[in-house]
Amino acid sequence: MAKGRSTANDGLRNQIEFFLLTNFPWFWAFVQSNDWLKRQVNKFLINSAIYKAKTRPYPLSTLTDYTSWDSLIDRTYSGRHLPPVNIDPGKLRSIDEIADHLFFRKGDTILSEKSTLLFPYFAQWFTDGFLRTSRDNNLKNTSNHDIDLSPLYGLNRQITEVLRSGKGGKLKSQFINDEEYLPYYFQDGVVKEEFKTINIYTPPELDQEKRDKIFAVGNERGNVQIGYVMMNTLFLREHNRICDVLAENYSTWKDEDDRLFQTARNIVIVLLIKIVIEEYINHIAPYHFKFIADPRSFTNEKWYRQNWMTLEFNLLYRWHSAVPNTVRLDGQDLPFTQTLWNNALLIDRGLGRWFEAASLQPAGRIGMLNTPEFLLETDKRSLQMGRDARLASYNDYREMCKFPRVTDFDQITENEIVQQELKHLYGDVDKIEFYVGLFAEDARENSAVGSLIGRLVGIDAFSQALTNPLLAENIFNETTFSPVGFEIIQTTQCLSDVLHRNIPKSDKNFKVTMTQVKA
Repeated sequence: MAKGRSTANDGLRNQIEFFLLTNFPWFWAFVQSNDWLKRQVNKFLINSAIYKAKTRPYPLSTLTDYTSWDSLIDRTYSGRHLPPVNIDPGKLRSIDEIADHLFFRKGDTILSEKSTLLFPYFAQWFTDGFLRTSRDNNLKNTSNHDIDLSPLYGLNRQITEVLRSGKGGKLKSQFINDEEYLPYYFQDGVVKEEFKTINIYTPPELDQEKRDKIFAVGNERGNVQIGYVMMNTLFLREHNRICDVLAENYSTWKDEDDRLFQTARNIVIVLLIKIVIEEYINHIAPYHFKFIADPRSFTNEKWYRQNWMTLEFNLLYRWHSAVPNTVRLDGQDLPFTQTLWNNALLIDRGLGRWFEAASLQPAGRIGMLNTPEFLLETDKRSLQMGRDARLASYNDYREMCKFPRVTDFDQITENEIVQQELKHLYGDVDKIEFYVGLFAEDARENSAVGSLIGRLVGIDAFSQALTNPLLAENIFNETTFSPVGFEIIQTTQCLSDVLHRNIPKSDKNFKVTMTQVKA
């Protein structure tokens, strides 16, 4: 790995942009000290990120190879950035061979130099709300295409109604050890009558003790691993807390369950979007300038269109390599697989301790040779999805995103083992598949991901988050959220803010961060 990655084909404009944004901290501190200047630069940089590719509406979806009326309106199919290509499957190496040679972690976790475990915990939970591949057809999706907190509230009104308590606008919950949790889905091994119309997945081999602690929640995968359960628990508490705050401040609302519920949900969804932009995306990016959620700046942009998640966006978020082999808690290392469908781990220790444990542990490095064995099949299915969609090559997507095409393997990664495997499996850099190329790229300095992933996140994440209906110029105001609700939005910047107002009062201030704190 000693030679270093060749930057010959990074592109001069990209190199200058990266250099300016990752140097001169004094200048960026000055920019952010002036509110007007900060907002102008924020608008320029976000627009610059989104306009790196063509904007919605997309002429094609995964429905057909050509533009049709249905392909422009049927969002049960995924959008796509580039047209499909014809590749002879017989000329591609087997998916098993690619996964084993390029993805499989054969030893210890290769650790990220930047991210904590809280980062992939949040990423999986957040993206599972809108990147939802159909189990029956991987070219289709079951998403609402919006950041709507469906992991908590459910994908539709029917699920939401089942999860509501019907009192004070709150979601159903229970208190254990003075902390609030989601209600249990099972009772004595049988689905509770009140939850029989919602589907919560549990593996058939799950033992009775773990099954009895499965929570009823909006997403069928909501109990899959401890990070998912942590996030749902936190935002359940925040929703119910806000209902109390609203009822306390607006006495005429006390008996208006629906108004309290709907207003609290609006507030919580916007809180999530704000955290996504101001904490999560800022963690991914290596820049000195920190992006802000400023929705009123963008309503006249040509990218301000109805959301439609793309298949490419779905695939780039397969950050299985960020999952470590073990989770460290209270000085002990637990195999990560022991945190799957095991809600007792959270209940016994409490939300604050789990958030801090995740914030103190490095995540795995996102990239090649680092997928744990229990997630390898998911990488294989991802490779198959790309082939089923006949996605264009990695180099084609670089060109789409205004990067020069790479001409040699050492322009992708400095890792000589990965270079050799890419050459062995593909022979020619132009034949590297999109999914493989994404994760073969080295992460940029002080970034959580490689250049192409980072650019595609900028293109899709900003343009899908900031077009949320709740951020529209005639909706993003005190009338929608109430004056006290609007103040909650304005004064919340990060997950730590939400956590510390939703745990039992104590002198303990838990560390909550997606970015490693260097000693």
